[in-house]
Amino acid sequence: MKKILVIGAGRSATTLISYLLDNAVDSNWFVTIADYSEELAKQAVGDSKNAKAIFFNVTDDKQREQEITNSDIVISMLPASMHIVVAKDCVILKKNLVTASYVSDEVSALDDKAKQAGILLLNEIGLDPGIDHMSAMQVIDEIKEKGGELTSFKSFCGGLVHPDYDNNPWNYKFTWNPRNVVLAGQGTAQYIEGGKIKYIPYTNLFERTEKMNVLDAGEFEAYANRDSLSYRKSYGIENISTLLRGTLRRSGYSKSWNYLLQLGLTDDTYIIENSEKLTYREYLNMFLPLSDTLTLEEKFCTEFGISEGSVEFQKIKWLDIFTDKEVDLENATPAQILQKILEEKWTLSAEDKDMIVMQHQFEYILNGEDKKLNSSLLVFGDNQRDTSMAKTVGLPVAIATKLILNGEITSIGVQIPTSKDIYIPVLKELAENGINFMEEDIS
Repeated sequence: MKKILVIGAGRSATTLISYLLDNAVDSNWFVTIADYSEELAKQAVGDSKNAKAIFFNVTDDKQREQEITNSDIVISMLPASMHIVVAKDCVILKKNLVTASYVSDEVSALDDKAKQAGILLLNEIGLDPGIDHMSAMQVIDEIKEKGGELTSFKSFCGGLVHPDYDNNPWNYKFTWNPRNVVLAGQGTAQYIEGGKIKYIPYTNLFERTEKMNVLDAGEFEAYANRDSLSYRKSYGIENISTLLRGTLRRSGYSKSWNYLLQLGLTDDTYIIENSEKLTYREYLNMFLPLSDTLTLEEKFCTEFGISEGSVEFQKIKWLDIFTDKEVDLENATPAQILQKILEEKWTLSAEDKDMIVMQHQFEYILNGEDKKLNSSLLVFGDNQRDTSMAKTVGLPVAIATKLILNGEITSIGVQIPTSKDIYIPVLKELAENGINFMEEDIS
């Protein structure tokens, strides 16, 4: 019997755990669900006879080493910063590891040791990163095999609210970590366009967006991700002229969000004195010029050259940021206060469903002709448990775990899923589960 250790039983792990438990008997697996909340782990296990739930503290060296030792493979669904502790033990104890997170520098540095141990540390096998890598590489490899030359590759992804439950003026609700949404884009975006390296500072990021339509889901806008350049090597397209990865929102989102950014409300670097005593209105007023004649609303509109009747202002007003609601957060940064304000308005309600949108845009030359191809994905959540986010993050992790245990994936070292031995079988099974891309030749 193969023993699987799953560390972390949060919302993004629900589909992953269901897959493992559904296949445990036929595959002869025993699954241990480990979480700091034993109750959460027990809920995930349910009445499965081939699984158990345990309290797990990742900082407890003895417990961590014992549980990893007793497993054949480890799945870490912990926050990204915690993977390194687990990865180091997996190398020492010669156990394969699967995660959905980006490869950190610390994990990357384990490559040689992992190869010496004969094990695989498979990272970035979730949604974004993960499905984006695999689906992109499938098309890129097909273009190369036809003798084509890829000249431009753009890739966009967004976690959004299902269209049937899109009922607020921002056309947005939190479908993943709210803090990450508030801090999104900080740093400098780097990409290549027309053979030239381009940079977009955070202060300009939401002013430089591009619009696109994705299948029948309507119009979206995209802002650039922080690092696109590293993917030239990852995807084997070092000589490409244009490469950009971005995040999708509904059209109109970025302009209003940019006002909050320009005021400094997304800053997480300092604490506001006596933050717990502030009202939302007082908080906002701290970031606008002093005036004896203008109301707060008038100051805001003057600052950005808009009217109170504008769509952009109405989005801001809808957040209740001009009200006398209390902040009630001690030692809070501007970003933490903004997050609290947004969570009161952008949180999915019990009946809401979510949606994943992804689109790859390829331009290439084949037999002397310019070609364009869009490859697009739409995935809808079923309910608050079986969300599109949980499906698209958890299923690739689960499928890859099965393939490793069955000996169908034999790579070793620190890897991401850009090789055929990984992406072909994973994409095939994802398609069987309704996660498949629609290709459109737009030449």
